[in-house]
Amino acid sequence: MTSLFYNLDSDTALAAQLCRSLEAEAGTLEVRHFPDGESYLRIHDPCKDRLCVIFCNLFQPDKKTLRLIFLADTLRELGAKQVLLVTPYLAYMRQDKRFHEGECVSSRPYARLISQAVDGMITIDPHLHRYHSLSEIYSIPTIVVKAAPLIANWISHNIENPVLIGPDSESEQWVSEVAELASAPFQILEKQRFGDYQVSVSSPELAPYHAHSPVLVDDIISSGRTMLETIAHLDQAGLSRTTAIGVHGIFAGSAYTQLSEKANVITTDCIPHISNKIETSEALAKAVRQLQPV
Repeated sequence: MTSLFYNLDSDTALAAQLCRSLEAEAGTLEVRHFPDGESYLRIHDPCKDRLCVIFCNLFQPDKKTLRLIFLADTLRELGAKQVLLVTPYLAYMRQDKRFHEGECVSSRPYARLISQAVDGMITIDPHLHRYHSLSEIYSIPTIVVKAAPLIANWISHNIENPVLIGPDSESEQWVSEVAELASAPFQILEKQRFGDYQVSVSSPELAPYHAHSPVLVDDIISSGRTMLETIAHLDQAGLSRTTAIGVHGIFAGSAYTQLSEKANVITTDCIPHISNKIETSEALAKAVRQLQPV
C-alpha cells in the first residue's frame, strides 16, 4: 500500500523532492487556528494500515512541536501502521549538560516527548557533543543521515585543490570525514567561547597550503562569529577567498550578510536559505526506506 507523506510547516521544495523519491502519496492536512490561538488539525486521507511519513523540520521548534504531536497522535489513533518523522534539523540538542544550577537540560525532555509521539525518526547530523548517539536520549529507532559524503561530493566538483579547516574540536568529526572522502588535507583549530557572540579562534598553520583553496566546514552556522574569526586568519595569511560550508545554516541576525562579504557561503538544504547548494532528499529517502516496515 502506498505510504502517505505529510509536510508540516516545512520547506515545500525539499518536501516535494522527498515525497517523489519515496513514491509516496502527498497527504492532505487542514490546519488552522481558533480565535483563541489554539490549533485545529484534520487529516483528509484514509491512513489505516499505511506507513505515514511526517516531514517536519524542527528548526524553530517551539512553533511546530505541538502540531507535530497532534498530527502523530491522530495518525496513530486512525490506525496508521507506522508513523515516521523526518526532521533535517533536530532541535534541542545543544543543551546537553547542566552548566549552571537549576538549568533545564532540554535535550532530555524533548527527546522523551518526540519518542512518545512517533515510531521512528530520521535526521541529519544532529549536534552530538556530549552524547555519543541519539539512543542515549531517544527510545525509538533513529537514523542519522551523514552530510559528509554530500559535502565531499560538492567540494570535489566545485573546489580545486581544497584544504579543509575545522574551527574547533567539535567540528573534527565532520571535517576529518569530509577531508578523507574528498582526498584533501585538513586542520582543526582551537576555539574559546566567551558568549553567544564572542569567540576566539587559534591561528592555523597555513605555510604548506598557500596554493590551496581554504574550505571551512562546520555543522551549525548560527552567529557566524567562529567562521568570521577564522576567515580573518585565512585572509591575513594571504590565501584565496574562503568557502564556508555549514550543514545547518541558522544565520542569526546579520550573520549571513557579514559572512557572505568575506566568503562564499554554502549550506545543505536542511534549513531553507539562499545559500542552499547541497541537496539531501535522496539521502533522506534512503533512510526512510531503511526504517519502514517490510
